[in-house]
Amino acid sequence: MDDTSERDGGPRPTPRVARPVMHHRWSDITFLHWRYPAALIQSMLPDSLTVETFDGTAWIGMTPFVMEDVRAAGLPALPWLSRFPETNLRTYVRDDRGRSGIWFLSLDAGRLPAALGGRAGYGLPYFWSDMSVRIAGALTQYRCRRTWPGPSGARCDVDVERDTASWDGDELAWFLTARFRLFTKMANRLASAEIEHEPWPLHRAALIRLDQSLLQAGGLPAPDDDPILHASPGVPVRVGMWSW
Repeated sequence: MDDTSERDGGPRPTPRVARPVMHHRWSDITFLHWRYPAALIQSMLPDSLTVETFDGTAWIGMTPFVMEDVRAAGLPALPWLSRFPETNLRTYVRDDRGRSGIWFLSLDAGRLPAALGGRAGYGLPYFWSDMSVRIAGALTQYRCRRTWPGPSGARCDVDVERDTASWDGDELAWFLTARFRLFTKMANRLASAEIEHEPWPLHRAALIRLDQSLLQAGGLPAPDDDPILHASPGVPVRVGMWSW
């Protein structure tokens, strides 16, 4: 399969979402990525999507973070509903129009209304999980235990230590993090939404502990190697309307 990475010397330009339907902030995020055979990941995608590769392999990302200031356009954020942990399992794809984006294998949220809304309103494979994020200096500890709809008990416990110095990133970091479109299937049709945010302020990070089964719950074999890590304090985000 051809390498479809963009090697433009920098991150992809972010789109401008003129009429956002959702505002939020992705905070205290860690990107964990593993290589997987492109043919394996392609077999898990809808026919209308093609896996994107970097140096000949596909990539699966696990991204634990905190969702903050979540609100619909024109409405205030509600204190209890607007902040919760989330962990996403994702890969990178392009559609038949050549547009790059993210395809989610799963999204675990620490609020049941968020999981229900993501499933019903956006067609995304959300799960409700018991989750927490604890930060002590450079150490960030993520905890996730899936509750509903299953497989119950699928987990992701991650401890990482983030460098204090910022980092400009490299081609692989941009390929894995500079993504500005989400894909989903709604009523058996492929839909997408643009995402607007500034380039991630990246930091290097070291893995202290990892105990996970979300990859296996998503239908993937357990990885043989440690993941590649990137971290960021986060960015504010504007999400556009789904389109076909």
